[in-house]
Amino acid sequence: MLLAAKEIGAQSVAYSPEEIEIMSAALAVCIESLPEPVSATMVHQLALSILANAGRGEHDVASLVRMALVELRITPHH
Repeated sequence: MLLAAKEIGAQSVAYSPEEIEIMSAALAVCIESLPEPVSATMVHQLALSILANAGRGEHDVASLVRMALVELRITPHH
């Protein structure tokens, strides 16, 4: 998680067990909504988005999912 925190520009981030549950649920919903196969790169990008948005105070699963999927869609894939 330190790598993810560094990548999103956070100095130090700590999440409560409830926040971790919310983020885990959001990531699971994102992955389930994508067509197979879902690459590790896509999962990584989704997780970074969820971490970043949760770190900004978003705690609604549906909002985290929506933001992560939109960011995944507009991110160039090489």
